Amino acid sequence: MACKKKLHRCTPAAEPLVLTHSGRGHTRNAPADPKTIERGVRQWLADKINGSYLGLWLLVPEHLRLGTWDLLCGWTGQAGERVEPRLALQLVHEAALCSAGLRYQRSLPQKGFSLASGLPFLATDVAIHQVLAAHTLDDTLALQRALGQLRRASGHYAGNVLVLDPHRLRSASKRHMRRQRKDPDAAPEKMAQTFFALDGDTRQPLGFTTGTASRTVSQATPELLQLAASILGAPDQPTLVLADSEHFTTELIEHVHQHLGFDLLVPTPLRAPLLARLRALPAEQFTRHWAGYATTCIDYQLTRSSVALPLFVQRLGENAATWKFNAFLCTAPRAELPALTRDYPKRWHVEEFFHNDQALGWERAGTQNLNIRYGHMTLALVAQAVLYQLRSRLGEPFSTWDAKHLAKDVLQGLEGDLRVTGNTIVVTYYNAPDAERLRSHYAGLPDKLQAENINPRIPWLYDYQLDFRFR
Repeated sequence: MACKKKLHRCTPAAEPLVLTHSGRGHTRNAPADPKTIERGVRQWLADKINGSYLGLWLLVPEHLRLGTWDLLCGWTGQAGERVEPRLALQLVHEAALCSAGLRYQRSLPQKGFSLASGLPFLATDVAIHQVLAAHTLDDTLALQRALGQLRRASGHYAGNVLVLDPHRLRSASKRHMRRQRKDPDAAPEKMAQTFFALDGDTRQPLGFTTGTASRTVSQATPELLQLAASILGAPDQPTLVLADSEHFTTELIEHVHQHLGFDLLVPTPLRAPLLARLRALPAEQFTRHWAGYATTCIDYQLTRSSVALPLFVQRLGENAATWKFNAFLCTAPRAELPALTRDYPKRWHVEEFFHNDQALGWERAGTQNLNIRYGHMTLALVAQAVLYQLRSRLGEPFSTWDAKHLAKDVLQGLEGDLRVTGNTIVVTYYNAPDAERLRSHYAGLPDKLQAENINPRIPWLYDYQLDFRFR
């Protein structure tokens, strides 16, 4: 009997091709095996680069400080030499640039944008879609949890006050779905549901959850609080959760009351029976703190519930003819004055967060495929984390700029060139704004990173180090 040589076993199966942009409106299938990617990246570095996205390299040291590469490798489940973590990093950098729409319309291919992600090409929407679709909601939730725990260890969260807020994005989907109102006076529209949790002191997001248009606040909030608990750990005292009137539901309030670790403070709708009860309270029961402001605490029992909870009452006005009342239900006893005057105003920081950072990936509703949307929006959360570190390091005025301003004037606004010297990638900026401040943080970067006990070698760029020059 003839012996089969089985020569096919000597050569492993070829890696699948990746659809890439070779120019504006032109695509081609490119090999994406580790050796081809490494060869292409090293060739780009040898050729040197002048481009419009050299400011993006300022994010590389922040990636090293945060541990972004380990997060992306863990999420994709692939080794660092593979293409999947690099495509995820491309998405992070696109979010940092606040880019939206089709990739070939963004003028990204020919300007060295992809090199910072360890890629010699720009992947198309189809390739990115395939990477995102390969991961479930649980995979992406684990990524959010790991990111939040790293940020907690880096001091990005105080963990004393948590702000919850639904963020609804108008959707142009043709699907039949539940319609929501952006505000009480607006006409109902198709919305993509997203629910955020924000640290009330540092104004940084812990995470978010999303779902179909039919998902309610009562359904989404327990999952969001569970995510926050896994990030913040076991606090010395319960974390105060600030919510809006939309969260005033018996189901949600009882859930928070029965689970340790959080105290919920939520505005109570002033319906006629409750308002009459507040007006009937004796004036001497209130504690006057300053002119026109007094508070008290009374018991309040929810409909269809046997639990009596503290109700914080605000009385505004100097005499009975001008008195106005506000009421806030809390799931545990607290001092009402600091809760109402110091803590609850922090709830508005979430609006500042949406104004400054929603352009990273939470401004428009794309596909209704939840795996893809959740993954895309979570990678924008990674971009927000490294941008926060960059803003904190640069200080004023950069720390007050919104995401679009920072992307335009820093990540895309710095001119220079990139070349390799020995084992170091050297980025030179010409006529950079506030060059002395940038020099103090980034000149001699390998030594600065080693002083912080951070390995200065960049794993997705084949262990090259990075340094900066300013001229």
